[in-house]
Amino acid sequence: MPEASVDGRVEGFRFRRLEKPEEFRQSEELQRSALGPDAVGVVPSPLQRAIQDHGGLVLGAFADIHLAGCAISTIGWDGTTLYHYSHLTAVRPEYRNHHLGFRLKAYQRDEVLRLGLSEIRWVFDPLVSRNAWLYVRRLGSAPDRYLPHYFGQLPEGEEAGTETDRLRTRWEIATPRVEARLAETGADRADDLRLWSAAGALVETEPGESGLRLPTAVVEPTGPTAHLEVPFDLGLIRQHEPASLRRWRHAVRDAFRTAIDLRYAVDDFVVVPVDHERRSFYLLTRRGPETPGPSAP
Repeated sequence: MPEASVDGRVEGFRFRRLEKPEEFRQSEELQRSALGPDAVGVVPSPLQRAIQDHGGLVLGAFADIHLAGCAISTIGWDGTTLYHYSHLTAVRPEYRNHHLGFRLKAYQRDEVLRLGLSEIRWVFDPLVSRNAWLYVRRLGSAPDRYLPHYFGQLPEGEEAGTETDRLRTRWEIATPRVEARLAETGADRADDLRLWSAAGALVETEPGESGLRLPTAVVEPTGPTAHLEVPFDLGLIRQHEPASLRRWRHAVRDAFRTAIDLRYAVDDFVVVPVDHERRSFYLLTRRGPETPGPSAP
């Protein structure tokens, strides 16, 4: 994991809590820039101020005086556990090749640990391979619930009518697993390929007319491990196969629900080369009857 100095600097970036009204306004503008014109969930600057002053965290990554990324989280309580709920992590497009999402989450972890808490939770779109790679593989969080129609259908803009299924993930930030993941310097591609090869497919796919993979069937798992494919690049699907978005969404939803019913849980996320094609998969393992598994409403 990148090491920060006392003032929060990491390789040209400075990480700290936002403090001034103009910084919260910068954060609001950054969110719109990062999330796009149809952004859902942008946190307005007055609410950011309230979050920062009442148990939450509004964190920024600065390149000189410019806000390059932000992470916003609040106190959460489920009746038994106190944790932080991470509402969003956003990075300006021009800084996305600096691993800034990873660095922001690592800094968020440090700050939550200072608050005396040991868990961060959030939700994300299971079809977005880039986020699944960061959250599950790099950070070591564990998706435990599939949430269909979490935000309902988007009401307007280019993606009006889009379904908003989400995976909830739990990041137990003080565990050896997470410490090891944060310290990793690169993926073991051979081991990833071995684990993928040994697992049974939950979603079968084949190339469509555009050459992009499309789901053709959802299969009930039978072995101890399974893999669940998602698009390698959802943006390319939106651009070249927009009619297949619903097809992908429903296939992944059905596969997760089937796996959860049969007590499979997500252990990892891999990107593997298959016949010179990069493909993205969740890796799942079947839990025993005595082992708590993931749940779905």
